[in-house]
Amino acid sequence: MHGLIARTLQCFLQDTYGLSIWQKIAELAKLDFDDFEAMLDYDIRTVEQVLDAASMCLEKPRDALLEDIGTYLITHPNNEGLRRLMRYGGVDFFDFLHSLEDLPGRTRLAVADLQLPELELTDSVPGQFLLSCHGSLSDMPGFGYVLVGVLRAMADDYGALVILDHRGALGQAEVIDITVVETDFAEGRSFELAAAPPPVRREKAS
Repeated sequence: MHGLIARTLQCFLQDTYGLSIWQKIAELAKLDFDDFEAMLDYDIRTVEQVLDAASMCLEKPRDALLEDIGTYLITHPNNEGLRRLMRYGGVDFFDFLHSLEDLPGRTRLAVADLQLPELELTDSVPGQFLLSCHGSLSDMPGFGYVLVGVLRAMADDYGALVILDHRGALGQAEVIDITVVETDFAEGRSFELAAAPPPVRREKAS
């Protein structure tokens, strides 16, 4: 597993619960190092051990913990760059949803060797969508729950009222039900797609 994902897990635990809790989790997971390195690769079982240890230490179901990681990725001040990357997906939540299929490709532009599960968005009736995460069950277990947290945080960011339901596995894909009840339910967080233009310089009258 890419070290950036493992490092993100560590940062989430430290930023949310504190350094002492991370050290306790690392000890419980029997890690033989202090910190994950973003540029290294790790055996997926090592990351799984940390997740299991965190679930045990925090007395929190693993699925809920994974969803919290997704929320953290969007809402924590340390991750403002990622939040901005996601907001560039569109001016409203519908645009954002339709941009999700491009997310793995956009991620590779930033980190060439980071392979995210392929995403497929389908819709049956207006406002209802099905998001499939292909390959996540074998390559990145729990990615669908992280994505639920991301979607929930992004809905709040846009001010949309959304109902999300992780339906489990369908073949080799994790499947998420998305129902957009209202796109302008609340005031979203401020965001500017374009940088403010430089001030106009006016020449003094002679």
